[in-house]
Amino acid sequence: MVREVLDLMMDLAKEGKTMIIVTHQMAFARAIADRIIFLGEGGNIVEEASPEEFFTNPKTERARNFLKTFTFESRTAGNEHIQSE
Repeated sequence: MVREVLDLMMDLAKEGKTMIIVTHQMAFARAIADRIIFLGEGGNIVEEASPEEFFTNPKTERARNFLKTFTFESRTAGNEHIQSE
């Protein structure tokens, strides 16, 4: 059911509908949003940016730590790091 709701919201966005979405679905937020507003404790705005800026270069430590929960690093045989989402 989650996928169906996300698909519907994506369709609405393509139609130009304005939405305010609260989600922990980071891949979906990155794909659909034109602005990301990251809230902290008590609902205060911690950071506001374009999706590209927020996901590639978060300005606050709180946002960086939050985004780390959605990625992991693994080691390859050559001791290189690979980052995945």
